Amino acid sequence: MIAGKLLRSVSAPEAASGQDRVLFQGSARSLSMMKSIAVVLTLLLAAGCASLPEEYPRSASTAFPDYLDTSIGRHFEEAAEQHPGESGFAIVRDGRNAFTARIAMVDLAEKSLDAQYYIWEADATGWILGERIIQAADRGVRVRLLIDDITLAGRDAGVAALDAHPNIEVRVFNPFANRDRRGIDFVIDLDRVNHCMHNKILVVDNALAIVGGRNIGNHYFGVATDANFRDLDIAAAGPVVREVSGVFDHFWNGDWAVPISALVDRPYTEKDLKTTRDTVRELILEENYPHPLDEDVDALHGELGSIRDQFIWAPGLMVWDDPANIEKGIVEGTMLMQLRRKLDSLQEELLIESAYFVMQDRAIETLRGLNERGVRVRVMTNSLASNDVVAAHAGHAKRREELLETGVELYEMRPDAGVIQKKVISGESNAALHTKALVFDRDSVFIGSFNLDPRSASINTEAGLYVESTELAGQVIDYMDEGVLPENSYRVLLDEDGELLWVTVIDGVEVQFHQEPETGFWDRFVSGFIQMLPVEHQL
Repeated sequence: MIAGKLLRSVSAPEAASGQDRVLFQGSARSLSMMKSIAVVLTLLLAAGCASLPEEYPRSASTAFPDYLDTSIGRHFEEAAEQHPGESGFAIVRDGRNAFTARIAMVDLAEKSLDAQYYIWEADATGWILGERIIQAADRGVRVRLLIDDITLAGRDAGVAALDAHPNIEVRVFNPFANRDRRGIDFVIDLDRVNHCMHNKILVVDNALAIVGGRNIGNHYFGVATDANFRDLDIAAAGPVVREVSGVFDHFWNGDWAVPISALVDRPYTEKDLKTTRDTVRELILEENYPHPLDEDVDALHGELGSIRDQFIWAPGLMVWDDPANIEKGIVEGTMLMQLRRKLDSLQEELLIESAYFVMQDRAIETLRGLNERGVRVRVMTNSLASNDVVAAHAGHAKRREELLETGVELYEMRPDAGVIQKKVISGESNAALHTKALVFDRDSVFIGSFNLDPRSASINTEAGLYVESTELAGQVIDYMDEGVLPENSYRVLLDEDGELLWVTVIDGVEVQFHQEPETGFWDRFVSGFIQMLPVEHQL
């Protein structure tokens, strides 16, 4: 109705004459703009009627308790019995091994496969993992896939076709009501759709899990040609896996997880699944995954015994955010509260590697307090040149001088980091940091999806594993120490005048930069402009 009145009010030029007509002709551009606004309002009002379904077929389900009836369950239980009260852990460093491990786990599944991811890209790794999951379902494995809706735009049909498999069920976390015009939801329902499920979890037979920072996509596994991430996962076996499964079950059975079948306009059948499956196979052949995946997987299966023996057994627990707390308006998630409690007990050192590092007032004061207590703090995050989210870098850059004044040792990743260039299929691709890991006093670690920024702290849900082990901490420290080498990062300092200085080594020679390295005017302008906006709490 409002749009209709607006349209009628701007039709006045048709009745105008004489001097009035000249005035209206002079404002033709404004008139056109008003008509455009009216159309937008009409669309908004029409789309605003779209809403999420309230009644649809839906059944609760939980992880299979009889994990010992599976080969992989029995395989790791032998070691678990020798370490009562502890779980087994192993870090997964490079992308090729990280993808091979996921494919191998899916191939080993006998009873159940649960996957929970923020992003599942439509690219080679996404298609390959999807096809292997269908093969597992063909073997009778129950598959539950929970995906955040943020990157599923335009993919409802393919996802619904996958859901048509009798052994596969797909649910979408916090879905958009307007499936084809998602921007409208950001306008009329921002308070809801702004919250995402950032978790990254894969569990097989309730016996083996991978948790960490990697989503599913080429960039996370070192096979993208444009840019690849430095990232870290942690594999787990033993009692903690049941905790991971419990977290998955909580999300799966919550009201936030809506079956894809309730979001599409028709029932999808096995015929749709066959069509989608054929298309995916063609796409996989076209993309030509660059590593001998089947050989890698066979080798991993053959080494399963030695891999189990290399697991580090130690006390560990799953740390996660409950989506219900977001609905209740609780501004600090469980992850942040747990982290603050841990920081209060620190004695000597805190090592951080975080893709997005945005410190607000309280965090700055916490770091200052650690320095005053004699606790060393070292941070590695993205530089402007390596960051894939300029807004996140702007939030970091806005407080960078304050951060350095607290005594923090700060490193920012180079876009040509050798640690990435040596491990990816395309040596010309840019490097970016995606790791989310912390080491406390060299005796305990956290690896998961949690960035040290406001979005992870109070907007999204996060999940990760906390482990108390000096041995595992040593392995993560080796990984982190590699990242801060001069060929991989810039050391950020304050010069004698209090100005920022970036120091690195290029071809064996120390090089200093007095502005954001390897960036152009436009990159710096955009970052500086965002710093002036009151959006820090959303970054």
